[in-house]
Parts: sequence; C-alpha cells; structure tokens
Amino acid sequence: MALQLGILNRREEAFITSKLWCNNAHHDLVLPALNTTLKKLGLDYVDLYLIHMPVRLKPEVDGVLEIRKEDLIPFDIKGTWEAMEECQRLGLAKSIGVSNFGIKKLNQLLENATIPPAVNQVEMSPSWQQEKLREFCKQKGIHVAAWSPLGAYTKAWGTNAVMESPIIHEIATARSKSAAQVALKWIVEQGAIPIVKSFNKERMGENLEIFQWELTHEESQKFSQIAQQRMFNGEIFISENGPYKSLEEFWDGDP
Repeated sequence: MALQLGILNRREEAFITSKLWCNNAHHDLVLPALNTTLKKLGLDYVDLYLIHMPVRLKPEVDGVLEIRKEDLIPFDIKGTWEAMEECQRLGLAKSIGVSNFGIKKLNQLLENATIPPAVNQVEMSPSWQQEKLREFCKQKGIHVAAWSPLGAYTKAWGTNAVMESPIIHEIATARSKSAAQVALKWIVEQGAIPIVKSFNKERMGENLEIFQWELTHEESQKFSQIAQQRMFNGEIFISENGPYKSLEEFWDGDP
C-alpha cells in the first residue's frame, strides 16, 4: 500500500516482519502459511519471518482469538525450523527467527539448525529485563527484539510498572526526557531492538529522539533496582494433559 501511494519509492525502504501462527507450526504447513501471508500483503518476500510461539495447535483450529487447552499438541522444533529454513532458501523470507523462546528451546533448535535464528523476539522491558536470555542470545549471535518495551500491550492487558517507575521518572526528570525515552534508551543500550506501538504522532517523534544522548553508568545501574515481573505469564498454554504442564517448563525454568 505504501508503495502504491508513493510513500515509499522502493520495496527495500521498508522492513516487513510477519509471524507463523501456532496452528501452522507443522512442517508441511509453514511454507503454505508464508505464501498466504505474502499474497495478502501483495509482496514477494518478507524481511523477517518468526515462529510466533514455541506452541503448536491442531491444524484444523484457528486459535487466534481463543486458545483451548485440548487443542495444544507437542511442538516440533526440528521439523518446524527445517521448514522455516526452506522459506529463507527460497527467498520468501530474507531472515528467519523465533519469538518467546527460552534458552533450553533455543539450544534444542540450534542442535539441528543449518541456519541459526537471526532474532528472538521476547517480552523485554525495564520491569522484565531478561538478562540471562539476552546474554545467551549474544553468545549465539541472535539479536533480541523487545516486545512491549514500555509494558503496555493493550488497554485490557498490560502493566504500568515501566511508565510509573519512580526510578525511571527520576532519571527522566533529571535529563529532561520522557519516561518512555529513558526506558527505550536503556533497552537500546542493552543491544536489543525495542518494538514500540503508538498511534500518537508526538510520541512517535519522541521515540525516535533517543540516539543523540546516552545514559550514564550510574543511571544505567539504577535499572537493576526495578522489581521484575513478567507481564504475559503464558498460563493459557499450561495444561496437565498438554505438552507444557507448568510455567517453569514453558519458560525453560525462568517463570
């Protein structure tokens, strides 16, 4: 659409990411799912294609609006990733990656991968800093992308722990910055990519004004004092009869 309207001159000016949903996380359904996405977008390729979750649903169910525990089946890391690699080899995805993968699952994937994941997109914010996972990904050359970096995902589901943090507000006031700018700057300085969602033009502009200044070492150290709590706990994927019987199992021991 942006190309058709003349907002962009070339396809290369846009970086487009899409995800494989859980009911298509089957070896033989990955490529058809991406082809369907490309047809809907009117594109020849996406720049990045991610496995949405280390979760698999029965292929006949949609499961986007409501996930039923009886539809959860064991996730096939090896087979699904093989199909993801084929998407990249065919040029339909310039890069491939995962989302919401813990260290154990990443290790399982890497044991059989020919093409390692370029990105692991996970919940990351000052109130859920993912230090161990970030260090592991750094060692393996996997970029971390932070979803909900400011804590608020939707009006119905989110947390004010970031935007109302006294520590972040103290730094923001001292630096004449917004709380969002300070939080995003900290994420960028950790080597992660913040994915910010906003429909407010002023806030969009503010979110881009984080590259001409740096946090001091003392300011950065203060982030370690922020209480840590996951916003999305993954409870919907836990079932005594399903593939994940506890949150510890789902999050690889880091609930």
